[in-house]
Amino acid sequence: MYKTVVKPASLCQIWGDPEFPVLYREGDVTIGSVFSIHSKNTQPSLFFTERPTISNCTSIDLRQFRFAQTMIFAIEEINRKKDLLPNVAIGYRIYDNCASTLSSRRAVMALMNGDELTLENSCSGQSAVHAIIGESESTSTIVLSRITGPFQIPVISHSATCECLSNRKEFPSFFRTIASDRYQSVALAQLVKHFGWTWVGAVNSDSDYGNNGMAIFLSAAQEEGVCVEYTEKFDRAEPDKLKKVVEVIKKSTAQVIVGFLAQAEMNNLLEQLSLHNITGRQFIGVEAWITAESLVTPTSFGVLGGALGFAVQKANIGGLDDFLVRGFWETDFLCNETNTETSLKTCKANQDFLELKDNDDDVTELRYSTNIYKAIYAVAHALHNILNCSDHQGCKKPVEIKPWEVVEALKHVNFTIKNEDKVWFDHTGAAVARYEVVNWQRGADQSIQFKHVGYYDASLPSGKKFVLNTEAIMWPGGTKQLPVSVCSESCHPGSYKVLQKGKPVCCFDCIPCPVGEFSNTTDSVDCKKCPEAYWSNQNRDACLLKKIEFLSFIEVMGKVLLFFTLLGVLLTLKVATLFLINKDTPLVKANNSELSFLLLFSLSLCFLCSLTFIGKPTEWSCMLRHTAFGITFVLCISCILGKTIVVLMAFKATLPGNNVMKWFGPAQQRLTVFFFTFIQVIICILWLTIRPPFPLKNMTYYMEKIILECALGSPFGFWAVLGYIGLLALLCFVLAFLARKLPDSFNEGKHITFSMLIFCAVWLTFIPAYVSSPGKFTVAVEIFAILASSYGILFCIFAPKCFILVLKPELNTKKHLLGKTQG
Repeated sequence: MYKTVVKPASLCQIWGDPEFPVLYREGDVTIGSVFSIHSKNTQPSLFFTERPTISNCTSIDLRQFRFAQTMIFAIEEINRKKDLLPNVAIGYRIYDNCASTLSSRRAVMALMNGDELTLENSCSGQSAVHAIIGESESTSTIVLSRITGPFQIPVISHSATCECLSNRKEFPSFFRTIASDRYQSVALAQLVKHFGWTWVGAVNSDSDYGNNGMAIFLSAAQEEGVCVEYTEKFDRAEPDKLKKVVEVIKKSTAQVIVGFLAQAEMNNLLEQLSLHNITGRQFIGVEAWITAESLVTPTSFGVLGGALGFAVQKANIGGLDDFLVRGFWETDFLCNETNTETSLKTCKANQDFLELKDNDDDVTELRYSTNIYKAIYAVAHALHNILNCSDHQGCKKPVEIKPWEVVEALKHVNFTIKNEDKVWFDHTGAAVARYEVVNWQRGADQSIQFKHVGYYDASLPSGKKFVLNTEAIMWPGGTKQLPVSVCSESCHPGSYKVLQKGKPVCCFDCIPCPVGEFSNTTDSVDCKKCPEAYWSNQNRDACLLKKIEFLSFIEVMGKVLLFFTLLGVLLTLKVATLFLINKDTPLVKANNSELSFLLLFSLSLCFLCSLTFIGKPTEWSCMLRHTAFGITFVLCISCILGKTIVVLMAFKATLPGNNVMKWFGPAQQRLTVFFFTFIQVIICILWLTIRPPFPLKNMTYYMEKIILECALGSPFGFWAVLGYIGLLALLCFVLAFLARKLPDSFNEGKHITFSMLIFCAVWLTFIPAYVSSPGKFTVAVEIFAILASSYGILFCIFAPKCFILVLKPELNTKKHLLGKTQG
């Protein structure tokens, strides 16, 4: 910026015209600042053939102008104090960069060099200011800090929140009275998750501020389980990109938009959304624009109504409001004959400031002004410590302060301003993260208000950092109904999520849990199997104790089988009674009355043994049912076998010279029955000794219920018992078949043959039916086989005899039985 000109006296002379501040005051120490007081500028043409003209700045930004006013207010307040820099006057140099990075560079160089045209023989290296306040945007602040960094001039920003500025190696002399975006970005993700919005869109400024903040938000959103449908970015100087962003928003399904935008970009986006009539979306905003008065237009509420976001806390500084509205215009901005030539030129160049005189609409909504106030006081306290100031002796003079001394002093400041806020800087040079949660609402007078609905304070313990008054929030459209923004509706209990191929994790299908499994939480990622004795209910959201099933006496099937069992016993007893009454008649005597009574007794036992199969299986009932069945049926078949042998022997005995009946008398018949039965008893004893039947809860055949049954223990034992019965029945059938051609009047062979045919048919049919029948039907099949075979024997053998005894007693004669009826 300076060149040495060889003249009679060597001087440092500035090239070009110096850059003058828009507002300034001389002092013992000077604090500089750069604000975007004008929001638009016309950049000069850069042909590099002639010196560029000065850019033309237009459109005053009221909020930025308030920053400058607040800085002046704080400096004048400190200058009046007796306990802070008591005999040192603070001056200020406030520059306007017109929202241009190029103008920012010019302003920074002017702050460092001052506006003198010439200097002494050598440059002292002393900056024209001792600290710089600014800038408002992160990108401009980065430019500012990189230029001043090598000279260790402290820069304190009131609203630059980019996390990148926390890098102390790159920005060792940077401080800020606002928190880093790291906290805000994480809080944004938590806010979105709090309301159950798992499908959002994201738009950010294509700048250091927007890109860094959005990167942190996306990472935090992923940790919170929030999916981002799209991420778009644009710069204020890129209208084509902005149109693309609007098209993406228009086509998207996400109802929530996170806007990590600077105020200028948000202005541009709002204008386009209003133009395309894109309304009803839920905007989530950042401190840079959520409370910006410039966004409040007649059409903006249709787009931003119900918007939620984080804002810097409202200014609560005594005397500031009055100074902004009256005090500033009465003392600091008087353009009259008392001004110097230079200041008069500046004053006249900024006549448009007068348009803001008496404008107090925004005063109650000032927020960043507190940060400006804190920054000025932080510099003052740092200077106070460097100059060893005291109430009695004042500060050390002359004032000679190196920039790096201010940097070091700022690291250790810790004080409280008059509104009770504490001011200190952490290891990154930032302040503690404290935000208000604000909501765009319409007031009673239809004006747009930024309603306070909660707060976020990073200094509080976990669980207390975030407080929201959800009932006070007004959502888009002026409703109290919480908007829904999800890619897929939540999976209710009883189902689980299956991700849709090629889509984010928030897009999924809900699949009902399989039978026997359940899920009792919303959005379950899988289903759990019910415990072994439990089964899932119809909704698959809980497990119920499985129904225990067995053949009981109270159910219809049990009652029917019980009826036929008792009927069989009753019929058997009636037949026995009838035989007992007619025991001395030829018919009863001819049919071996002893074996007949024993057969009837065994038949009654066969009928009764079926009762052991009904009811809840126990250890004793399981052992009894199979052994009783095996022994009683062998006893029954043994009696029939004895009768069959008697028939054959009796016929043989009628032949001349044959005395075979003496070898098969009553004693031998009883012994035969006992012998065959004893073998079955031995088989049953071995079965019960080695591996007896036992009660079993069968959970494999039916998934939804437990079959309480009797396990065979040893299948070989069961089939041995059944096989032995079948062997005797087959032998009896063969012998009876051989006796079928004996004289009819004397022959019982046909009846026995037919009864054994039924018996064998029933039990041969029983085998496949028994194996294939499920649950309690297995027991029912076995009881049916017992009853069918018992009824077959009862009717086939005894029905013809009962017919003669009851209806044809005249045939109950010895002559008839011997076939010697009279002609």
